[in-house]
Amino acid sequence: MAERLIPGDIAPDFTLEDETGKSVSLSDLRGRKTILYFYPAASTPGCTKEACDFRDTLGSLKAAGYQVVGVSPDSVKALAKFSEEEQLSFPLLSDEDHAVAEAYGAWGEKKNYGRSYMGLIRSTLVIDPEGKVSLAQYNVRATGHVAKLRRDLKLDN
Repeated sequence: MAERLIPGDIAPDFTLEDETGKSVSLSDLRGRKTILYFYPAASTPGCTKEACDFRDTLGSLKAAGYQVVGVSPDSVKALAKFSEEEQLSFPLLSDEDHAVAEAYGAWGEKKNYGRSYMGLIRSTLVIDPEGKVSLAQYNVRATGHVAKLRRDLKLDN
C-alpha cells in the first residue's frame, strides 16, 4: 500500500484516458488549481451522489479557479456511460490497473462485513498550479463531501 500524500508533496505525474478516450496528463492540468477526486465505481449510489455534487457546484468551483477531475478503476466505456447519464461536465479518468490510485495513496485495505480486501479509498486531493498537494483528504464520505471540501477551501456555499 502506498503512502498517503500530505500538503507540500509533489503530486505524482500520470497519464490516463478520459471518458472520451483522450489522454490526460497531470502536466496538462498545471497552471490551475485541480481537485483530483478518487471514487470506487461509476453508477453506484454513493459515487453518483458525489459526482453530481461536484457537477452542481462546478460553476462556483471554476469561478474560484478550480478544475475538477474524477478518477476511478472503471473502463473508459463505463465512464462514458456514467458521464452521459449524469450529464457530468468535467473529465473522468480511467485507472483500471489502479496505479495512479496507488501513487496517490488512494488504494489500500478496506473492510466490509468483517472481510478485508484491497480497493479504492474514496479520497480527494487538491493540487496547486505548480503541481504540489495543498490538501489531502482520505476515507471521505460520498454524501456531504463536496460541501465539506468547499468549507475547507474557504469557499462560500
